Amino acid sequence: MERVTLPAAAWRERADLIELCRVLGADTGTTRVVGGAVRDTLLAGAVSDIDLATRHAPEDVLSLLQRARIKAVPTGLAHGTITAVLADGPVEVTTLRRDLTTDGRHAVVAFTDDWREDAARRDFTINALYADPITGELFDYFGGIDDLAAGRVRFIGDPLQRIAEDHLRILRFFRFHARFGEVADADGLAACTSRANDLMALSRERIAAELLKLLVAPGAVPTLTLMIAHGILLPVLPEITQAGVTRLNEVAGYETAAAIAPDPLRRLAALLPRDPALGEAIANRLKLSNAQRKRIMSALGEPGGTPPALAYRLGRDGALDRWLLTTTGSAAVTGAQAIAEFVIPTFPLTGGALVQRGVGKGPDVARMLRQVEDAWIAAGFPDADRTAQLADAAVDQWRRSTSIA
Repeated sequence: MERVTLPAAAWRERADLIELCRVLGADTGTTRVVGGAVRDTLLAGAVSDIDLATRHAPEDVLSLLQRARIKAVPTGLAHGTITAVLADGPVEVTTLRRDLTTDGRHAVVAFTDDWREDAARRDFTINALYADPITGELFDYFGGIDDLAAGRVRFIGDPLQRIAEDHLRILRFFRFHARFGEVADADGLAACTSRANDLMALSRERIAAELLKLLVAPGAVPTLTLMIAHGILLPVLPEITQAGVTRLNEVAGYETAAAIAPDPLRRLAALLPRDPALGEAIANRLKLSNAQRKRIMSALGEPGGTPPALAYRLGRDGALDRWLLTTTGSAAVTGAQAIAEFVIPTFPLTGGALVQRGVGKGPDVARMLRQVEDAWIAAGFPDADRTAQLADAAVDQWRRSTSIA
């Protein structure tokens, strides 16, 4: 059989990575690159994370790194993972392992020196590819290279068993399909459909993390359509329907046309009915951060305001959210471009300037400051001189109303 090798890639030339692999005995076949770095390099894609698999026991990895004066952090020692902190970015080193017991959320593992056994516990064939870090020779135990070429996300072994081991694999199946898939694997799809209720046993944080990654994948819209058709999200997010996917498709199109990067929170908001209270409830259910929750609620607010005014009041991301979710057609694109290019100014007036004009300290100052700010926004953010005129006019009106009262 012809030997297949990994294409050249910038990350393979990293001096710190080459040294780490030398320390871990890559020249004797003890350590290999595994997973996403191999997969993405085969697709000529960007590589963000590098993971190594090794026959060394975790304690031996720590010892080898310490002797080589490479900073080592035992980030997951019970599961055999050590993080090597390198100059050009961290690298996770994990001892080969096999599952002893699983409960759908966690696994108890034992360490092994068998590469195929380590590959067999991984989720999909395209994620179980290994490469010699020196020669680039590829090791594929379950047909992952062919699946990658075919655009097929396929479970290793029996899909139902793999889902029983870790219920999150249901969402991972669709997330990887949205990124790499052309045609959904029938056996995997059937297994995910039949076990969709297993998602209810997962933490909402894990569900949110997978969903947000899925939403910015190239095939997010057709994949979500597939998920809706098979009832995948019904147990945990019944509010997401095909109507939401249609809305997401529009927003994704506007992002592309306006040359704006896909945003997972904006896309999540697009999937939901326009109801800030419901958005808040869903954000809370998914255990999103306070900042994320507030952004979802703001995105689902009512339309109104020009693109610059929205950018000033809501910030750039918030303005893009609101504009793209409430505007359609070419206006959505041109407005989004305007928001992206707008330099958000600072309001050139303070409460002290109003006090100097004779306004008594207290609620009148705050109210009048908001009034002048509204006029300043409506006037198109004029300079300090024009803003001073707006302030003078507001103070004059205040004096007249005060004298009449």
